[in-house]
Amino acid sequence: MNNTFSEGVDPDGLKDISDIKCLICYLIKSVDEPLTKKLINDILQDDYSLANYFEVNQAISELLRGGIIKTENIDGEEYLKINEENRATSSYFERSLPRTVREKAINCAVRLLTRSRRERENEIVVEKLEKGYNVTFTLYDVNTQFMKLTIYVSDRLQVEAVKENFLNDPTKLYSSIISSLTV
Repeated sequence: MNNTFSEGVDPDGLKDISDIKCLICYLIKSVDEPLTKKLINDILQDDYSLANYFEVNQAISELLRGGIIKTENIDGEEYLKINEENRATSSYFERSLPRTVREKAINCAVRLLTRSRRERENEIVVEKLEKGYNVTFTLYDVNTQFMKLTIYVSDRLQVEAVKENFLNDPTKLYSSIISSLTV
């Protein structure tokens, strides 16, 4: 019998609080970058709707209260980390999760972390004009500015579309421009 809310959860999503806890531990343990509570929620509610938002938050609270996971403050941001003594136990229980659920969660985590890194590493500036907008994209690699491009778009919908497409793959834009200019 399910002991969680299943509203908004895909049919192959998790409906048992114990499974949700296992998946959270699996994510924290498996992803190379630190995860915030918000990011875990985003991962589990994204495209696949693997668990209910309220149940995810309850599971995180219970894992923290039980000492299975702990918080760690890095640069003013609170991240979740699995306690080392619980790592082996977590590995044992994660095998009870369906492989597809684990794969979907990891794929989503990688996608969201990549997107977050792109947002931090590149710059988008939107300037409102009398008619339309100028959108300036700046690509960086460490401290080197590779490209700065300003384009005009006519409305806010286009602003959001070009920002989204840029953040999906900023190197694609750079490569396309270099290719076009050097051929």
